[in-house]
Amino acid sequence: MESTAGTEGGEREWVAEESVLVDAPAERVFALVADPRRASELSPEVFRVRLRDVPVEEGSRFIGFNRRGPFVWFTNCEVTAHVPDRVHAFRVYSFGMEVALWGYRLEPVGESTRLTEYWHDLRRDHWTAPVVSFLGRVFTGVRADRRAALNRAGMRATLDRVRAALETPV
Repeated sequence: MESTAGTEGGEREWVAEESVLVDAPAERVFALVADPRRASELSPEVFRVRLRDVPVEEGSRFIGFNRRGPFVWFTNCEVTAHVPDRVHAFRVYSFGMEVALWGYRLEPVGESTRLTEYWHDLRRDHWTAPVVSFLGRVFTGVRADRRAALNRAGMRATLDRVRAALETPV
């Protein structure tokens, strides 16, 4: 876990990740998590995704529509890694400014798959960081120094939903 003293009070985490062992082969896990259209089934914040480019591959773009309580916002995303059965990642932008990197890593473990969801806050990597952090608080209702903890809880919910979707008999 990477953290520094936060500018809004408290310790600021810049990276978060959670893992789960899914009783399904990597091929099935990847098919679920690497399809942005399925995010609304899995994520506690995403309620809709609009693909701009099909098929989903490195360089594909999509728009994510998110909700948390009374707050609603959208983000523009670009797939940065799409390696079947191994990794799927995308950069998130808001108003053209870089916000975060989200992704999934998959590791076969026998007949199962260790699935890791990760998030890197990119708001410190450029001069627009204070603007993006302010907009994030206005649109999501979450201070930047609290986003990692909220994302970690969301990751646990997402990973539980992935496991339930793939381990539940059809």
